Amino acid sequence: MPRIVREADVVWEGTVARGFGVVTAATSKAFELPASLASRIGDPEGKTSPEELLAAAHATCFVTSLGSELARAGTPPERLEVRCTITMDEVEGLGHRIVSSAITARGVAPGADATSYAEAVEAADAGCSFSALIKASATVTIEAALETPGNTHDLTPG
Repeated sequence: MPRIVREADVVWEGTVARGFGVVTAATSKAFELPASLASRIGDPEGKTSPEELLAAAHATCFVTSLGSELARAGTPPERLEVRCTITMDEVEGLGHRIVSSAITARGVAPGADATSYAEAVEAADAGCSFSALIKASATVTIEAALETPGNTHDLTPG
């Protein structure tokens, strides 16, 4: 895979406490999202935060990794739904830190069974660069389920 470089810009007006900013996808121009300190620590009020953007990045990284693993196994997905929940908390002596990222992955992959789907999920986590980044200082948990007509196979490690 070639080296990947992407950029985002933030323009902030005013103080951190009372100001606001706009986060822009500089490379793709795909989005301009408002942000504020209030949206980071309180009610989002239609604005984003670094933690929400990290959750979106981790979910997107994981879903593309999982889709690739399923295709490699000969069972390309029809549909994947991934939610990522990022938790930031106070860590004694360190201040606020990202402490966990929880992935919930639901998939429809014709030809896959619970075992092959679980193997794809494990490989997807191992191949997801955001999982690796987060695991350097926090935990990553994954709850996965393969959905077939009339049946869901829970693959949560446990």
